Amino acid sequence: MCISVGLVLLLLKLGAPLGRLFELLLPLAVCTIVLSFLLSIFLYARSFSVSSDALAPGGNTGNHLYDFFIGRELNPRIQNFDLKYFCELRPGLIGWVVINLGLLMKEVELRGSPSLAMILVNGFQLLYVGDALWNEEAVLSTMDIVHDGFGFMLVFGDLVWVPFAYSLQASFLVVHPQALSMLGAAVIIALNGMGYYIFRSSNSQKNQFRRDPNHPNVSKLRTIPTASGKKLLVSGWWGFVRHPNYLGDLLMALAWSLPCGFSHLLPYFYVTYFTVLLIHREARDERQCKLKYGASWDSYCKQVPYRIFPYIY
Repeated sequence: MCISVGLVLLLLKLGAPLGRLFELLLPLAVCTIVLSFLLSIFLYARSFSVSSDALAPGGNTGNHLYDFFIGRELNPRIQNFDLKYFCELRPGLIGWVVINLGLLMKEVELRGSPSLAMILVNGFQLLYVGDALWNEEAVLSTMDIVHDGFGFMLVFGDLVWVPFAYSLQASFLVVHPQALSMLGAAVIIALNGMGYYIFRSSNSQKNQFRRDPNHPNVSKLRTIPTASGKKLLVSGWWGFVRHPNYLGDLLMALAWSLPCGFSHLLPYFYVTYFTVLLIHREARDERQCKLKYGASWDSYCKQVPYRIFPYIY
């Protein structure tokens, strides 16, 4: 991340036309799609040369198309270099921020200065990416790392979908500038702040409990014992809803869309897609947890009935 920041600052100092990224988005996306296919083919081919215990639980079905999509190998490595871990956090997230910056620079070229709406979108998403990179160890406990193989689904998502789809709001603002009042900006900032607080504090609470359940910050939280010897949190954020981090994620996603106004549905594609994605992921989480924790998970669900949205779902 520091190297990327240094390179971007150097390019800006040298007067590189980062605004050109706006015109190059389509060819860059096409090139990245081709790269995703090539990397996925390589990963699928090499998965037949690894031991069976290196394969993903659900990626070795014998259906070639399905296994290619999901990924046969769980964590493919070249010596000590973990390809999936790298792609989950580096090229897509950093590329997203760089594209956003290029779109901001394009708006400066067109209108003389960046709009408040563009500044908010860039600032919110930079905070999100910076948080992900600063707390990168948290990704080690996610479903992507623990259960899913590294196939076309994750390769395409990491390299193509994240940088080019998640920068949609900034792209929209280049073509459709929006006037945003200070009151409107304050409300949106408050919404993003609330979402970020829920997202970060719930994830931190979970990670702290996994590292050291006796830590003063989590030792007083109520838990349910499981047959595996682990414990399930039933108080704090994880007693509020089953996936408070998803709730925080969705509040932030809405805050990223609101600076684009209400004249078009396109900027709200991201929050709509993300809602569907997280509800689907939550269902997969439920199945995994039911298999893993059995009756303890049933007890947890009775005590924490709401999955993502309190009193709604």
